[in-house]
Amino acid sequence: MTWTILVLIVGIALYLFGGLLFKQDGKKPSTKIMLAHKSIKMLAIILVAGSVCRLYVPYYMTSVNPMILQEMINSMQEQQNAEKNKAIRSFVRDNTDVMVADAPVMGKQDAKKTIFVWTDFSCPYCRRVHGELDRVLKNRDDVRVVVKNFSIHGPLSDGPAKAVIAAKLQSPEKSAKLVDMLMTRNYYTQDDLKDQSKIAEKVEKNVMKMAEEAGLDTAQLKQDMDGEVVARELANVRDLAQRFEITGTPFLIIGEEAFPGAIPYEQINNALDK
Repeated sequence: MTWTILVLIVGIALYLFGGLLFKQDGKKPSTKIMLAHKSIKMLAIILVAGSVCRLYVPYYMTSVNPMILQEMINSMQEQQNAEKNKAIRSFVRDNTDVMVADAPVMGKQDAKKTIFVWTDFSCPYCRRVHGELDRVLKNRDDVRVVVKNFSIHGPLSDGPAKAVIAAKLQSPEKSAKLVDMLMTRNYYTQDDLKDQSKIAEKVEKNVMKMAEEAGLDTAQLKQDMDGEVVARELANVRDLAQRFEITGTPFLIIGEEAFPGAIPYEQINNALDK
């Protein structure tokens, strides 16, 4: 701002007094002097005009018409989203089988339309979007939801994420049931959080109770939770999150379009019908 004001002052000074920079021997200025005067005038006009524009534009954008800033931001975001969706489309088309292989799936395993959701069982927004996805599955039979467990809250996330992935080795249906139970019930209490050194143990104990209720063999489940399949799926989740620039949950890919955040039922349905 200071430099802009200085340039404006210089421009005005040149316009008013620039002619004094050149000495004139006679009454009539020479052609060179006249050209020099015109050049100085032109330079002064450019400096003044540029400075005024630079001073006025921020004032116009912040005080006169602040909505233009929002429009610019929205336009940039739309362009960025378009580029991201283009990259997602290309990858999902070629790698759907790998993305689905070890992940828990809700709905028909062979449904025509797929929703991928990066989620965390301890995330309240993920629980909200789970309810919207459950509503979609109850009202449509052409959709499956592939659950990519993005374990980001340490011991509150790790045990449940491993359990639902391992559960698929026993039964895709029981795995989906366990996902729903963990999303709709509390698997830890505020008292559990008081002793952070034992929270992982308490969470796993509560998860195992739900797993047994879902009809799973908990001894086998515990063994599979530390196995190769679970490790591979968690690595796949992290790798895809990095590829798609996913930094939080929930994050949905519906068809070939990305939706960060807990979007509502209507928006999910509209995306499926595109």
